[in-house]
Amino acid sequence: MSNIPMSSIRGKEMMTYLPGYYATSRIMSTNMDAQGTELDKLFQALDGTLEQYFVTTATWGLDLWERELGIPTDTAKPIDQRRSVILSKIRGIGTVTVSLIKSVSEAYDGGTVEITVHPEVYSFTVKFIDTRGIPPNLDDLKEVIEQIKPAHLVVEYSFTYLSYGELESSGITFGGIESTGKKFGELEIWDIP
Repeated sequence: MSNIPMSSIRGKEMMTYLPGYYATSRIMSTNMDAQGTELDKLFQALDGTLEQYFVTTATWGLDLWERELGIPTDTAKPIDQRRSVILSKIRGIGTVTVSLIKSVSEAYDGGTVEITVHPEVYSFTVKFIDTRGIPPNLDDLKEVIEQIKPAHLVVEYSFTYLSYGELESSGITFGGIESTGKKFGELEIWDIP
């Protein structure tokens, strides 16, 4: 290993392949560091490009995924919401079943979703189990479910909220709620001090 400080990871690695007497050479260390820096940039660019081939790691490549799947690009949305729309669209291909609707809904929510079918009234309910309150990208989910569900079925959405019992067991009082400046009905779980 070189006795001269090097900043490049691959430059340090290349230095280990050289005979030991180059370890004290400033010229060789500088040369390996410069070449290694360029290789570091190349590997970083290759890794960044490879990440775009997978929806869960894509960033600047999300535009390409959206264009391929016919999804309108909205760069104002957070990346994780854009990814969930893409994943849902990919999962939503095929025969519509309860498991498909569950899979698509969980792609948007990121948590557990329960689907209850009501055949007597031609409807089904999508209940968000893990998510408290209304998911931030519910409108996107509604749009996709409308596209994949059979036209004769009505979809209803059910949400899980913080119950008074959970609030009471956590030791939060009405005084603590009043300190947030909101009424009890307006309180969201992330507002609790």
